[in-house]
Amino acid sequence: MSTDRREFLKRSATGAAALGATALAATARAAGANEKITVALIGPGGMGTGHLNQLGKNQAVDLAWVCDVDQERLDKAASLATELSGRAPKKTQDLREVLDDKSVDAVWIATPDHWHAPATILACHAGKHVYVEKPCSHNIREGRLMIEAARRNNRVVQVGTQSRSTAGAQEAMKKLKDGIIGTVLVAKAWNSQRRGSIGKTQPSNPPETLDFDLWVGPAPMVPYRSNLLPSIWRWWFDFGAGDMGNDGVHDIDIAQWGLGVTTHPSKVVALGDKLFFDDDQQFPDTQYVAYEWPGDGSVGQKRQLIFEQRIWSPYVQEGWENGDAYYGTEGMMVFGKRGGYKITGPRNKLIEEGTFGGPDLAAHHANFLECIRTGARPNADIEINHLSTTLCHLGNIATRTQTALAFDPVAEKITNSEEASALVRRQYREGHWAVPAGV
Repeated sequence: MSTDRREFLKRSATGAAALGATALAATARAAGANEKITVALIGPGGMGTGHLNQLGKNQAVDLAWVCDVDQERLDKAASLATELSGRAPKKTQDLREVLDDKSVDAVWIATPDHWHAPATILACHAGKHVYVEKPCSHNIREGRLMIEAARRNNRVVQVGTQSRSTAGAQEAMKKLKDGIIGTVLVAKAWNSQRRGSIGKTQPSNPPETLDFDLWVGPAPMVPYRSNLLPSIWRWWFDFGAGDMGNDGVHDIDIAQWGLGVTTHPSKVVALGDKLFFDDDQQFPDTQYVAYEWPGDGSVGQKRQLIFEQRIWSPYVQEGWENGDAYYGTEGMMVFGKRGGYKITGPRNKLIEEGTFGGPDLAAHHANFLECIRTGARPNADIEINHLSTTLCHLGNIATRTQTALAFDPVAEKITNSEEASALVRRQYREGHWAVPAGV
């Protein structure tokens, strides 16, 4: 499809204006008489295949499209969708074809990180509800633009932090809110697991099945190399957010949830480097970040969150490979998103233990679809995830620049370093049709 940026955005904006004015009617249509919600999957890769397995067997949806820039993966995804649902979806390498289809109510976006915000914003302007994978954005500014696009177009935007819809996690967070360990003043999240090396490579030709220009999209054009994709993009500054934004964002989101903070922090300090992997990875394999919320400035109102990352460690910490701890005035909770929590009181007296089945992807899908029907805000609404994703971006910025950051939580600006402040945004490919307005 050769639609240029101006023509595409003009058509999308026109459609958005009409859909925005009739948003409630559109939602009611989707809800009427048990009508199926027509959906598309953009990016059926690793996590995208997990979504495909859910969507293909979900009787509440009609999976009309699959989209991927790699023709071989696209064909495999379409075959799986046909096998699961009994209906062959349309196929395309270009997401604009999906967004041009007025019958599509919602899209699942499971692309690399650098496409999350541009694709979500375009989808909202085209009148689609959006389920987008974590981290919601590639940079802080994009997250704010995603919120504005969702609200302006009255679209539901759910982010893929499934623990927000997991019954066991919800139960544990309610216990913290109800004061089972007193006032929670500090939370800690950790990402401790054994990753593999991405090696060292030189630029080469992309596979014939891959449209590399579409894959790069609005990011700066770089040469293809074999340790850039699939999945490896998350270790490169132009395309990912490191493992802090990949796996760590889940635990950071849960830490923030239990800590009870609903704004950005004002102070961020960090240490991090590559201590283990001698490869092309640009992000640190070891990282320690501390955040502070001032509250009203008085004792008892301030809050802290600590993040630890060791992606070369084959050991669990406090019982969980990836987890969270909450330190309250009357006790402590240790929480693992893969299935349990333990609450202790003074002198380490056991108060309560709980187990559950781990992150519930089906429940997260169901919550998103229900919100499309009702117009309610989803469990992992874009505004909620923007807070936790911003923690990842701030942590990476502080680590990268070796700067203790002063952050204005309202203006979303770093106020004490020009070098760090520049990383609140990113550089885009000049003139590309997917560059969001306002970046």
